[in-house]
Amino acid sequence: MTTEKFFKNNTALVTLIAACGVVFISLGVRQTFGLFFLDFKEELDITLTQSGLAIGIQMLMWGLTGPIFGAIADKYGGPKAISLAFIFFIAGIYFLYAGPNTGIFFQLDLGILVGIGLGGTAISIPMAVVGKHFPLSNRTIAMSIVTAVGSFGYFISPLFTSYSLKAFGWHDTLLFFIFALVIGFGISYFVRSPSKEQSIEQPNTQNTSEALKEALGTKSYVLLVLGFFVCGFHITLVGTHVPTYVIDRGLEEWTAAAILSLIGLFNIFGSLLSGYLSTKISKKIILSAIYTLRGISIILFIFLPASTLNAFIFGASFGFLWLSTVPATSGIVAHLFGTKYLGLLYGIVFLSHQIGSFFGAYLGGLFHDLYGSYDYAWYLAIALSVFAAIIHLPIKEQAVLRLSWQIYGHPFARCRN
Repeated sequence: MTTEKFFKNNTALVTLIAACGVVFISLGVRQTFGLFFLDFKEELDITLTQSGLAIGIQMLMWGLTGPIFGAIADKYGGPKAISLAFIFFIAGIYFLYAGPNTGIFFQLDLGILVGIGLGGTAISIPMAVVGKHFPLSNRTIAMSIVTAVGSFGYFISPLFTSYSLKAFGWHDTLLFFIFALVIGFGISYFVRSPSKEQSIEQPNTQNTSEALKEALGTKSYVLLVLGFFVCGFHITLVGTHVPTYVIDRGLEEWTAAAILSLIGLFNIFGSLLSGYLSTKISKKIILSAIYTLRGISIILFIFLPASTLNAFIFGASFGFLWLSTVPATSGIVAHLFGTKYLGLLYGIVFLSHQIGSFFGAYLGGLFHDLYGSYDYAWYLAIALSVFAAIIHLPIKEQAVLRLSWQIYGHPFARCRN
């Protein structure tokens, strides 16, 4: 595929690069919060349950505001939605840095404000804007590039944070995050939605309520929404609680940062491969395989003897599967309904993801404080892997009747899902 064929215009190229920058910063900061938990416990007297609750609230706010920022991006353009979200993100980190930052304020700063910021800056909105610039033939590849660069943020940020926490302390580390988020705010101006002249699809005359009604009445979309709950549970349980889990099992603190970095590194390859395979084979089969392999990875991690080697293998294997669900999931949404309301409709799918994230973050901390271990959280994660592997199989990867009429010229070109 030539560069000229892949990029239809300069706006598509600039948008893709800028979206990669936004996601690199946003996800990079997000990935590190679990590394702060011991400092929060020692200096702020924040328990693991309270920290897990804050991350759970953060995930919920991320999910709840995702469709709102998606609707803003669909109607007013990417820069307005993403820059507004960065303001909330910066405010959350600033108040966590400057105080008050204990009790209810801890939940407000790290939970609500940061969560709202993630709703418009993290992967769903920038990726949805990018998707509007590309046709079905290479849309998932473009989306997977955004995901892969975000994964590089996952790789770099834990390494930097682990060093910074030791060298400068958690206060100054948060200050560095604020500087990075301000840069992201500037980059957001270039995440442009395509103009009507640049649009690569037939005009869609639906309004927002019609688009929602159509999506919620489509069985394949509902199954996708249910399946993405599991993805959220998995990655937030791992990203939030693995640092404490490996220490509980007798491994050194640096191992936790190494696992998170390996997740980011190998997720680059997993996301790109998922995007490529999504143009070649069934996306639902890719998703079912990913969830099956996640369950196997978790089983090996918790039942094999604790060692640095096994921890690294888990980081690499789970990282390969980390965000590789995103290109295939968003690709199915765009395939079913087109891209006019992609920000909104993928935002709703992502809301389910974040509800799962809430339970992954909160239940992990709760089970640990109640029973002294994460065992029950891991068992639940394995069971959900089986559920997700099964529930994706009935999905039909066919455009809805409305879109089939526009593309193929008659109403019976595709069956309703």
